[in-house]
Amino acid sequence: MRSSLALILALCLTACGLLPEQIDETKGWSAQKLYSEAKSNLNDRNYEKAIKLYEKLEARYPYGRFAQQAQLEIAYAYYKDKDVTSALAAADRFIKLHPNHPNVDYAYYLKGLANFNDDLGVLGTMAEKFTGQDMTERDPKAARESFDAFRDLVTRFPDSKYRADSIERMNYLVNALASHEVHVARYYMKRGAFVAAANRAQYALKTYPNAPANEEGLLILVQAYDKLGMTDLRNDAERVMKTNFPDSKFLTGKAVKGTPWWQIWNLN
Repeated sequence: MRSSLALILALCLTACGLLPEQIDETKGWSAQKLYSEAKSNLNDRNYEKAIKLYEKLEARYPYGRFAQQAQLEIAYAYYKDKDVTSALAAADRFIKLHPNHPNVDYAYYLKGLANFNDDLGVLGTMAEKFTGQDMTERDPKAARESFDAFRDLVTRFPDSKYRADSIERMNYLVNALASHEVHVARYYMKRGAFVAAANRAQYALKTYPNAPANEEGLLILVQAYDKLGMTDLRNDAERVMKTNFPDSKFLTGKAVKGTPWWQIWNLN
């Protein structure tokens, strides 16, 4: 038995010796060479290879400007490769290691983009196209985290070149979050949970006062108070709705289900 095991082990070792030795083509490359090759692959959309080269660069040359830039660009590579978790981790790491770096605002911007596209990106759009699901019906966690990242950028870096785009995306996210709350309120109304519906509609109105979704939020508030027999509150809510949305399709009875406001890219 022992001789058999020894023979098998010997054969395995012999076989291993026959395998061709893997050659690392990057052996001996300078930090500048590694960075240049990684950047070239990134520009050519070879994100996986770019990531591996950035990792080798940082491992071999952990100090200096090339390593710092690699730490930032690897977050972008992960983002473009649709690896949201790794992109966020890389961006957070860069922020922690280099809080005063001149390009740290870009790390915050990447965090916002990663969560923004995770919640509202291509896969989500495809799901809506084939299932008819409204994006506002989905878990708003990514939208909230995206909003927080953009808000941090706008607050901490008022002169950032990413500020204008961040504000535009924040406005979009506010509307998406408000619509999510209204969707939940609508769900409660259908279930006959009128108190819960009123509370959720109130939350949307108070938290996102300028969102387009407030038009339906006010309607739900009117309906919920009506069902609860709270006439004064119902009348107050209806008065606010008529003041703010005098031509509301909900008031005229002409409400139709068309293209949602958030699907603006499908109108062209």
